[in-house]
Amino acid sequence: MVKLRLKKFGTKARPYYRIVVQDSRKPRDGETIEEIGVYHPIDSEENQIAFDAERAKYWLSVGAQPTDTVKKIFNKKGLTVSGQNK
Repeated sequence: MVKLRLKKFGTKARPYYRIVVQDSRKPRDGETIEEIGVYHPIDSEENQIAFDAERAKYWLSVGAQPTDTVKKIFNKKGLTVSGQNK
């Protein structure tokens, strides 16, 4: 199954994440299909989240499932995710 999930970068005190499309059987920091955005949790509120909404909509339309965290990130930016995680 293909998932939209976070891939961790940075250090322990200053983490940042890339929002990626990845096979759910791969490790978190393993090979990805596509990188569609970034999430900087310690940045200011307006600079925390940046992603390509069109690519996210495409992957959701072909059946990719977002993780709970990615679903919350999308909802913060106004991209409504319907359905449930499987």
